[in-house]
Amino acid sequence: MTEPDIFYILGNKVRRDLLSHLTCTECYFSFLSSKVSVSSTAVAKHLKIMEREGILKSYEREGPFIGPARKYYDIAISKTYVATVTPNLFWYRGLDLGEESLEKARIDLSGIPMEHDSLLGMVHSFHELTSELEKVLKALQAVESRREVLMKQIKERYLAEIGDMTQLAILHYILLVGEATVDELSDRLNLKEREVLVKAQELDRFVPLIIKDGTIKIDEERLKQKLGGESNAGED
Repeated sequence: MTEPDIFYILGNKVRRDLLSHLTCTECYFSFLSSKVSVSSTAVAKHLKIMEREGILKSYEREGPFIGPARKYYDIAISKTYVATVTPNLFWYRGLDLGEESLEKARIDLSGIPMEHDSLLGMVHSFHELTSELEKVLKALQAVESRREVLMKQIKERYLAEIGDMTQLAILHYILLVGEATVDELSDRLNLKEREVLVKAQELDRFVPLIIKDGTIKIDEERLKQKLGGESNAGED
């Protein structure tokens, strides 16, 4: 299979929203249609484009009730894409995510001069910088591989212990972006702002959040306190 045209896929907001929902869990068609503000015909078109590009895979599965099998969609790739666009540089690369053993990376630009007297010196420095960039990409590949595994474990644990998909979607998005406004989550999840606030308050019972001035983020201090309490549990 050829490399998917990821930038064409990501250039459309509806497709980005559909991918955002699919990173929480596999979804059947009608559920996805209910989460974006376009017609079901448009959703079907976008899903078909992403499946054609190799971004998604689909399959049919029997539901819990009597009736026809539902068509489900799932993301078919595990890659990180990196791009640079400037007046002098344009390049992009896809990095396959998998088992990465890299624990440390050292980037050293101190020996590469900023000024050069010759063309050959410039070429040599550019080549050295590219070598340092390869180290950065290897480190990024390792970090994202570990985040991918950990997010999968978080989703499985949250669904097994709490079982609320909307709470999980809020947690998932906040973990990825750092913090989000209620309005942003309302648009992303296709929920009313009041519903987002209620679900965030419910989520706060399990994962400490700061919900203030229309913004939601992880409460790092309370999280550390809770972790400290867990580590001391059972001690005299």
